[in-house]
Amino acid sequence: MVTGRASGGGGGRKKIAAVRRAEVRLPPLEAYEGGLEPDGDYDGVAFEGRDLSGQSGSGARFLECALRECALDETRLNRARLLDSVLNGVRGVGTDLAEASLRDVEIVDARLGGTQLHGAVLERVLVRGGKIDFLNLRTARLKDVVFEECVLDEPDFAGAVLERVDFRGCVLKGADFGGARMKDVDLRTVERLEIARGVDALAGAVISTAQLLDLAPVFAAQLGVRVED
Repeated sequence: MVTGRASGGGGGRKKIAAVRRAEVRLPPLEAYEGGLEPDGDYDGVAFEGRDLSGQSGSGARFLECALRECALDETRLNRARLLDSVLNGVRGVGTDLAEASLRDVEIVDARLGGTQLHGAVLERVLVRGGKIDFLNLRTARLKDVVFEECVLDEPDFAGAVLERVDFRGCVLKGADFGGARMKDVDLRTVERLEIARGVDALAGAVISTAQLLDLAPVFAAQLGVRVED
């Protein structure tokens, strides 16, 4: 496992393309009391404190919706479309969002484990606060995504495409970047950076000087350079 740390200095920062952050402004919402349905259509509604565990919203569409303090254990939202929506304080294990599409979405203070987002498309998404364990983003496409002051424990980005992605003040432990492709990915302010696999995929990413020093032995090994005193 490779460990890096954020640099304390901010001088001489290399300019990279700025992330277009999600800015969700919801209209007044109507409380929704029903359950999820496959291919359902939800427009301008709020799920407040609902237990949606085990329910299926596969292929559903959520437009200008809010899910607040909801339980999402084993909830099936694969191939769902979440547009201009907010997930605040959601919690659950095994939430299935495989091949889902998230555009202009804010995920705030989530407590999730084993969330499946493999093959998903995320565009203008903000993940702020909270903790997500074993996040599966294999082969996903991320564009204009910000992970801010959150903890990602063993996230899997294998084979994913990341463009204009900012990891800001967050913690990445045991990250798998194997086969990932990156462009304008900013890791400089990551508080704790542990790479379990795929250090060679950091081409297209920007790291701090301190992180470079920590990762130097692994970069050397990747290039076949032997370092001896």
